[in-house]
Amino acid sequence: MAAASRSVLLQRCVVLPAGRHSASLIFLHGSGDSGQGLRRWIREVLSQDLTFQHIKIIYPTAPPRPYTPMKGGISNVWFDRYKISNDCPEHLESINVMCQVLTDLIDDEVKSGIKKNRILVGGFSMGGCMAMHLAYRNHQDVAGVFALSSFLNKASAVYQALQKSDGVLPELFQCHGTADELVLHSWGEETNSMLKSLGVSAKFHSFPDIYHELSKTELEKLKSWILTKLPGETEKQNE
Repeated sequence: MAAASRSVLLQRCVVLPAGRHSASLIFLHGSGDSGQGLRRWIREVLSQDLTFQHIKIIYPTAPPRPYTPMKGGISNVWFDRYKISNDCPEHLESINVMCQVLTDLIDDEVKSGIKKNRILVGGFSMGGCMAMHLAYRNHQDVAGVFALSSFLNKASAVYQALQKSDGVLPELFQCHGTADELVLHSWGEETNSMLKSLGVSAKFHSFPDIYHELSKTELEKLKSWILTKLPGETEKQNE
């Protein structure tokens, strides 16, 4: 698995902090998108970039691969799926390879002087699912995880890993639109309930009339949560 990761160098779009860099955020896009595309979408929704005084934001791009739900067509996806459903097996081989590739990204931040408990991972749709696999199976010492319009399959390897875990787990921040027709709101709720039952401190925010998309209210709520998990000097002084 490690050998597979060495041949994959992820393209990444980076938003630097306005001040001294003391924390990092890895934000994973949904299927068929790119790091640059996700940054552009967030900028359109907020009418400005998502930026912080002290947090570097990394938007990596998934390498192109055949994607079964597109009849084997090539797409920028973090892993393959047998189908878009919560009631089928996970394509664990592709998930595991990408966990190693993204571990290299986390390691790069640690080597640059950022502690693991000052790194957040999360994403939209498939990116949120990938972040949950990355954190709860491989990096339980990150600061937190966020998943927007995301879900885990019913027999997910994440649940199996957490059944064997007895340490402190990163908090999960989840958001989901009630009108989502691609990734059903109920799939997100079920994921949240399962993770809670396995010891994860998990928050779930529902957004009425929101489809499979990002909303301004959701991103503003996410930004506030990020600052509680990765406070800067100003926030620490105010605690």
